[in-house]
Amino acid sequence: MKEESTRQITVIQTAAILVSTIIGVGVLPLPLFAVRAADSAAPLITLLGMVVAFIGLALVTILGKRFSDKTIILYSEDIIGKWPARLGSVAIIAFFAILTSLTAREFGEVVVTSVLKQTPVEVTVIVMLLLAAISTRNTITTFAYIHNFYFPLLIVPVILIVALSLKNAEVINLQPIWGSELQGILKGTLTIAALFQGSFILSMVIPSMRNPQKAMKASVWGIIIAGGQYVVIVAAAVSVFGAEEIKNLLWPTLELAKATSLPANILERLDAAFLAVWVTAVFTTLLSSYFLTIYAISHLFRLSDHKMFSFFLLPLVFVMAMLPTNIVQMYDIIENVGRIGLFITIGYPGLLLMISIIRKKRGNRNEGKSMDETG
Repeated sequence: MKEESTRQITVIQTAAILVSTIIGVGVLPLPLFAVRAADSAAPLITLLGMVVAFIGLALVTILGKRFSDKTIILYSEDIIGKWPARLGSVAIIAFFAILTSLTAREFGEVVVTSVLKQTPVEVTVIVMLLLAAISTRNTITTFAYIHNFYFPLLIVPVILIVALSLKNAEVINLQPIWGSELQGILKGTLTIAALFQGSFILSMVIPSMRNPQKAMKASVWGIIIAGGQYVVIVAAAVSVFGAEEIKNLLWPTLELAKATSLPANILERLDAAFLAVWVTAVFTTLLSSYFLTIYAISHLFRLSDHKMFSFFLLPLVFVMAMLPTNIVQMYDIIENVGRIGLFITIGYPGLLLMISIIRKKRGNRNEGKSMDETG
């Protein structure tokens, strides 16, 4: 496998990749998922989901630091052997291909429901997939630059909308903090944690970092910023609408933007501006999951270039995206696939780390020490 001649991705760029990957299409139904599970305890289970997601991200980060010159596709073979590792790699590739298709379909449903009501959902899905496929034909360094460029655009508008929505908030809507259905907390926590699974992209990024030993710093900042935004979005939505009202809303975050206005009525509704930002967030998330899929395939087959798979995979992803017959079935599939995927994004790295410690397996110990420490 031919490695890139230089490591160019900084810690800040890595954190930006994590944030812009995590914040994506799932931000619209996020409060609904949380409220269905635990009513007024929605912010709490969002926080718990963030903690569970960080456990998986930490496992990937620790593994990446132990094998800083390889991706998970390659170092898993060193840890558990060629064929078991290849089965694990195929599972990773299949899962993120499915995740890419579901992200594209969800994007299409939102667009044709809210904006382009006369446009077939197939058109919006294929346009976004084509945009992602074209963008994945760049190197991983350019991939990092794309995320870094869009990063501020994803952070500032959400903070603005949440801050402005607080004038309509009722603290009583957030009580009781523990909610009324404790049995739903576990299921809801796993559902929310599944929305962070794009952070698995770090397993492909670490080998290209200037200083892989600082990957944990990027992970912590990435999960704090993205997870923090998720928590405040859920808290704002619940405080404004109340748990029972949110259960009747398909995309509560979009409704929150509709109910928010700028001072002096400069803009009476922020939903149009929010959707523009949301489209960017979907693109960066889709870009990461698509890139992860084809990059993993190229490493699995020991190819020096992943570009050949960008359009080869497109028809398959599009067909999978169109399989759900309606929005309700689509969200059922998204929740189930997300929870099952935790075995791949948390369970599999945990197994690899445990075995690598027991077998005392480690990559090049000197890797990263001679790199630029300003990463």
